[in-house]
Amino acid sequence: MKGSIASADMDSNQLEAFLTAQTKKQGGITSDQAAVIAKFWKNHRTQIHESLINQSRWDNVLKNMNWRVDLKSQLRHIDQMNTPVAIVEMELGKNGQESEFLCLEFDEAKVSQMLKKLSEIEESMTLLTQTT
Repeated sequence: MKGSIASADMDSNQLEAFLTAQTKKQGGITSDQAAVIAKFWKNHRTQIHESLINQSRWDNVLKNMNWRVDLKSQLRHIDQMNTPVAIVEMELGKNGQESEFLCLEFDEAKVSQMLKKLSEIEESMTLLTQTT
């Protein structure tokens, strides 16, 4: 039963309906037990959810991201000097393990491409969440 509550990441309404059904089942739980489970879930839902996600994650995750915009000052071609570039540093890793750092440099065209791709991802995610 606890696995069902956690895997579904039930909100308070779902939890109440689920526990009510459990109290009505033959050999189910008592209303006192339901109250204890509800209180425990309310107090620890976030930590349980994060723990389950961390246990099921195989690869590194994005832990942090920093960025800045610089001007190029030294290049082979003088016409490219003083052009702005975005420097993006990403911290990747798992909890409890040492992080890896990835540093990327984007010119204006690459930033535009990245923003377009991120918009496409956002649209896809919005479509998926509306249909489920």
